Amino acid sequence: MNRTLVIMAKAPRLGAVKTRLAESFPPEAVTELYRCLLNDTIALAQTLHHVKIAMMCPASDVEDLSRVVAKTVPIVAQTGRGLAAGLASVFQHFAIPGHRGVIAFNSDSPHLPASVLEAAFDVVETCDLVVGPTHDGGYYLVGARASHPGLFSNDGMGTANALEALTARARELGLSVQLIDPFYDIDVASDLSQLADELQRSPGKAPRTAKWLSGRAGAGRK
Repeated sequence: MNRTLVIMAKAPRLGAVKTRLAESFPPEAVTELYRCLLNDTIALAQTLHHVKIAMMCPASDVEDLSRVVAKTVPIVAQTGRGLAAGLASVFQHFAIPGHRGVIAFNSDSPHLPASVLEAAFDVVETCDLVVGPTHDGGYYLVGARASHPGLFSNDGMGTANALEALTARARELGLSVQLIDPFYDIDVASDLSQLADELQRSPGKAPRTAKWLSGRAGAGRK
């Protein structure tokens, strides 16, 4: 158990999660969707062999998030505010000597093949940093074997330049970086449509999310 997968999460509060989807769906529906994505992501993580699972969230979200996931996964409060601080906290907390790799993974990609996560753990044993890019210029995971102060910054975080900004900082720090398969996450309605098509064919990948999408088909949009 010297590999750790840390799911970056938030408490599913109205208006606080998947905010770009609120342009297409009522906030209550978006919040429920996030619950489904989060719990399906935990289920995906639990299929990995010999990997410790944990969650990282803002300190103010720990209590609410614990209720949502029914204490199935240990939850650690990040230090500082924002995603960059959360990512830095992951490696400061979990990347201890003797660990073969720590991967921070987003909470809305339960449709990612488990083999991709397993490959990321293998890759991070051969380089300083492994990154899973998204098609929109961001990244769905980042892994390392040590904490690298200054690697994460709020500049460009959550934008189409997020991956470019991360790899540029890695180069400045002299870190070797390897990218794995690109994938899509769920930020806007077109992402959700792609996910719906995928889960219609294979609902077992993310059963809670597939059920939510089936129930929302053709209804509930603004």
